Amino acid sequence: MGHQASSFMIDLHCHILPGIDDGPADLSVSLEMARTMVADGVSVVACTPHILPGLYHNSGPQIRRLVTQFEQILEEERISLRLATGADNHMVPSFVASLRSGRLLTLAESRYVLVEPPHHVPPVRLEDFFFELMTAGYVPVLTHPERLSWTKSHYPAIQRMVRAGVWMQITAGSLAGDFGRSSQYWAERMLEDGNVHILATDAHDVERRPPILGKGRELAARRVGDREAEHLVETRPRKVLANEPVSNMPLPGAPALSQRAASAKADSRLDTYDRRDWRFGSGRGRRGNLRWFSDGLRGLFK
Repeated sequence: MGHQASSFMIDLHCHILPGIDDGPADLSVSLEMARTMVADGVSVVACTPHILPGLYHNSGPQIRRLVTQFEQILEEERISLRLATGADNHMVPSFVASLRSGRLLTLAESRYVLVEPPHHVPPVRLEDFFFELMTAGYVPVLTHPERLSWTKSHYPAIQRMVRAGVWMQITAGSLAGDFGRSSQYWAERMLEDGNVHILATDAHDVERRPPILGKGRELAARRVGDREAEHLVETRPRKVLANEPVSNMPLPGAPALSQRAASAKADSRLDTYDRRDWRFGSGRGRRGNLRWFSDGLRGLFK
């Protein structure tokens, strides 16, 4: 049986604007994504293209202008999807200053800001970076930690950051296994540990990386229950767009299963995933394990 879509879901991380990054190349794909999201039950989507110096030279004013233009097109096409501004902001040394100048964007001009770290190299002074953001008055939302190759070795740091007030956003496709077994494991593990605040699509098109928030919500509900799944895609995203303080939010909590039992079960599952990926996995899985292995060797000689 397929998932039952809610008509109030909010997607806070989506590459739907055409021709601006590695998302849709043209308007026709953006419109197809919008129709797909409405059919799935999404009512609001944050347009969050990459801002990455040297690769994606986007800026706050440019993104705001394109969102306004896309809103007009959606209205002309009679697609009932509301848009919010935002960006997939990659970590840079001048992050806070760039937010204050408007070059980087928060979500809907709120205190909540998406932060994308490097995928294969853990940043130096990771926790200090996020502490600086919080002391400046922002609530950082670390995007798709389950897909980072260094999450396994840095999971204690991720847990500390969650306790300090950093939010975590996982990807619906990770729960569905679209990014491999390791990403699926960490998405499930982080949900079970109560370390996930937002579930989003990070969609880029309708085929390779489609918007499947309804499916993600259903899969999340199997791990944390319907109420928390609703908070992941409705309650917290709605309050983020309204710029409500964290104190007004229902914060995630681990399910009834004890942390020790959950962690033991999860660690066993990861060992199984690692073995399967190494021996029988797809090319992507094998490459991922080779990267993990080489990263581990480098760590021994630091």
